[in-house]
Amino acid sequence: MAPGATILGCLGPVLSADEAAFFRAADPWGFILFARNVETPDQLGRLTADLRASVGRDAPILVDQEGGRVQRLRAPHWREWLPPRDQMAHGGARAMHPRSRLMAAELRAVGIDANCAPTLDIATAATHPFLRNRCYGTTLADVVAAGRAVADGLLAGGVLPVMKHMPGHGRASGDTHLDLPTVSTDLETLMASDFAAFAALKDLPMAMTAHIVFSAIDPAAPATLSPVMIRLIRERIGFGGLLMTDDLSMQALAGTLAERAARSVAAGCDIVLHCNGEPAEMAEVVEASGRLTPDGQARATAALAARHAPDAVDLAALAAEFDAVTRGQGDG
Repeated sequence: MAPGATILGCLGPVLSADEAAFFRAADPWGFILFARNVETPDQLGRLTADLRASVGRDAPILVDQEGGRVQRLRAPHWREWLPPRDQMAHGGARAMHPRSRLMAAELRAVGIDANCAPTLDIATAATHPFLRNRCYGTTLADVVAAGRAVADGLLAGGVLPVMKHMPGHGRASGDTHLDLPTVSTDLETLMASDFAAFAALKDLPMAMTAHIVFSAIDPAAPATLSPVMIRLIRERIGFGGLLMTDDLSMQALAGTLAERAARSVAAGCDIVLHCNGEPAEMAEVVEASGRLTPDGQARATAALAARHAPDAVDLAALAAEFDAVTRGQGDG
């Protein structure tokens, strides 16, 4: 039987017996962790092992480890990373590969094997502050170069990249955690700019949708819930990998959680993401999401095939390379 079409969170740093029993029955495809789940490397390694044991397989475990404000593993046990936009100002795209390879080593050491990055949203004057410093740049070329470096660094370290927020969040002036933004830019412009960043990395194994209305494509529904937009993502952007929603709990989406989950799957999303770990909410989402479809299962299998043991690397030498590049000594 195919796994559930969900990625779920848990409430704290230790998996409770009730949570383990719920996950055993729900059989989510994967899990996602947040700061509430993170204390020490030993504790986190036990939690990731217990999550996998609850479903009886090597389920992917995701995290948002972008650097800056969106960084779940932090000092003193893990390196503090600059926000992506600030990092680009100190080393450019050349810094992003060693940075991501080092980050992948930290994640794999505690059992995390997927990172919700690269962020391929192109920053504009309209970009909401919650996102702007998480973007790699204001041009398509900069975002694509940095995004490819991030993805390659993660993959080399045995961590699956999840590009976001497809098909592009940069023109949205609202915070999707709180409301539903609408982008009114015409399709031709979007295809040549925001959407082109994702087309350039369409070979990546996984992507996350944006809870944004693009009125030129579907004025009636945000991308996550729009069959028209999901078809555009598949056919015109050309993404053939596993497509997951952004968190269903965000206030950009209307309706009950069950309605949001069902509409996401009906629109063509493969996986539904629910993050807060609240048992009643998870039960609602699991029931409405169902199991992976045959096409979704094939894409999920292909995504997991890209997850491999980390390539051999001298981490100390890599850290020295990263530090040299960020100090401007790696040019030439």
